[in-house]
Amino acid sequence: MQISKSRCVGCGNCVAVCPVAAISIGDDGRAVVNSDQCVECYTCYRGLSTERLNPTLIRTVRRVLGWMRLRFDPEPDICPTSAIEPQELTWPRVVRRAFSDPLVSHEATGVHGRGTEEVKTNDVTGRVSVGECGMTVEFGRPGVSASFADMDRVTRRLAGLGVHFEKKNPVTNLMSDVATGAIREDLLGERVLSAIVEIKVRTEQVPDVMKEVEAAAAESETIISVGAATRCGPEGEDDLGAMLQQHGYTAFRGKTNLGLGRRPA
Repeated sequence: MQISKSRCVGCGNCVAVCPVAAISIGDDGRAVVNSDQCVECYTCYRGLSTERLNPTLIRTVRRVLGWMRLRFDPEPDICPTSAIEPQELTWPRVVRRAFSDPLVSHEATGVHGRGTEEVKTNDVTGRVSVGECGMTVEFGRPGVSASFADMDRVTRRLAGLGVHFEKKNPVTNLMSDVATGAIREDLLGERVLSAIVEIKVRTEQVPDVMKEVEAAAAESETIISVGAATRCGPEGEDDLGAMLQQHGYTAFRGKTNLGLGRRPA
C-alpha cells in the first residue's frame, strides 16, 4: 500500500485505522506507509470512504484556518482526496495480503482470511482420531502482526518432535522442507497480520509441544497462542485439560462439537 504525496493533505484519518501502526505523518505533513511494517491487509483502503476533493484547495483552507487558530478536519471515516493507492504486489510480498486480507483466498486451500478451517471442524473432517490431539499455534494479532521468521522458529522446533503438519494449511504449503519445518527462506522477512500453524500429535506429546512453543515464543517479537482439540470420552470426559494443568498450563475449554455436521451413514 502507498499514499500519494501529491494528493495527501495530512488529515491523519488513515493513521488511526491501520491495524499494525504502519502509517504515520511525516515531517512534510503528508502520510507515509512503513513498507516493512505494512501487511497489505487493505484496511485503510477499504475502511475509509473516499472523496475526490482538490488537494491544493484543502491544503490552502487548512493553512489559512491554522493561521486563525482554527482547524478543518474531514470526517474521521473519510480520505478526502482519495490519496490511498494499492500497489501491484509481486512475490514474495503478495503473501502478506493472502494472510492479512480477509477477502482474499489462499491459492493452496481456497479458504479466505488466514486460509485454514482449523481443527474445530473435526466433527466433519475426522482428521483427529482417538488418542490424538489437533493443535493450532496462532501468530500475531491486530496491532502486533507476525513475521515468517517467528513461525520458522516454532515450526523447526515442532518438526524435531516428529509432529504431523496439516497438509491443507497455507503455512505448511510455504515450507521448503516439511520434515524439518523450514519455511522458504525468501519469506522469512515478510510480515502478516496473523497466521496459524496446524499440527497433529499423540495426546501424550502435548506437554512437549507446549514447552517447545514456549521456548520459541521467548525469542519472538509477536503474540503466540495455542489451541488444542481432542475427542471427548463416551461420557464427555476430557483428559487433555487435566494433563495441561498438571504440567503448569492453564487450560480453557472453548467449545465441544457434537458431530451434528457429519452426514449420517
